Amino acid sequence: MPVPLIERYRHRLSLEPGDPVVTLNEGSTPLVEAPVISERVGARVLLKLEGANPTGSFKDRGMTVAVSRALGAGAAAVICASTGNTAASAAAYAARAGLRGVVIVPEGKIAIGKLAQALMHGARVIALRGNFDQALEIVRALSDAHPVELVNSVNPYRIEGQKTAAFEVVEELGEPPDALAIPVGNAGNVTAWFRGFGEIGAAPLLYGFQAEGAAPLVRGAPVANPETVASAIRIGNPARWEEAMAAFTTSRGRIEAVSDEQILAAYHLLASREGVFCEPASAAAVAGILAHGLPAPEGEPTPQTVVCVLTGHGLKDPDTALGKAPAVIGCDAELAAVERLVFD
Repeated sequence: MPVPLIERYRHRLSLEPGDPVVTLNEGSTPLVEAPVISERVGARVLLKLEGANPTGSFKDRGMTVAVSRALGAGAAAVICASTGNTAASAAAYAARAGLRGVVIVPEGKIAIGKLAQALMHGARVIALRGNFDQALEIVRALSDAHPVELVNSVNPYRIEGQKTAAFEVVEELGEPPDALAIPVGNAGNVTAWFRGFGEIGAAPLLYGFQAEGAAPLVRGAPVANPETVASAIRIGNPARWEEAMAAFTTSRGRIEAVSDEQILAAYHLLASREGVFCEPASAAAVAGILAHGLPAPEGEPTPQTVVCVLTGHGLKDPDTALGKAPAVIGCDAELAAVERLVFD
């Protein structure tokens, strides 16, 4: 049986000694070779499949720590703003802990798989007539005024849990990768990976990728109305802006934008050629290295080992998948008819 993330890394986490462990056996996700993408970029590319976490995204790493600390501190409820994955994860871990869960999502801007998860886990889901940034502003104000624990990535325990992915990659490879490619939305995850690498003396280049319609870090200014097919990174004013930019600068990496067309092309490539089904936002990491290559600081060699973080499972967003997939072929229940379709 997998060892729960907190039990595996508690000595590296800032929990209190008496805090309970609220776990769904998160972490220990696969690191998978990507031969097709490796050939295209001219380096060894591996995929960190964070969609293999219990609720289907990397958010579970931080949520196990944040909800464990909230329960240890005596909280009765947790709240978050979300484009989807945080909602699903917060709802699941709140249910596991016996806490009330409340999530606020942008109306009409959440993938159906994520909405279904949050509802089925028993959270109170509020659809805000606004965007994620407005939702986050509201839940921050609510958590300041009421005894409810905010579990967005502004919560330091979320970052503590998410940094463990960096430990796992180095343990499995036996050394740090030369570079890490990661989608960037609210910027908590890249902040966490940078912290994790730093705590074990690793310093890979960090490549961050935002969608063109939601690329405030690339533009250098907030985006009032972010738009992209990659709903998980449809964020116009990242909460961890300064920390993320410091991570890119210190690691001598960079932040770039990719178009929705490039994201969807990488999404299809991963599924059809690598056998890996991720949500569109996850594919931004692969779209980024395909579009922008693997630039190295002047005078240094091109990275030879690159880990792409695939943040969520493809089943999170079935509507996008079905909208881009080939049509289902109808057929009469006759051997000859089926045979023609199979072998023609």
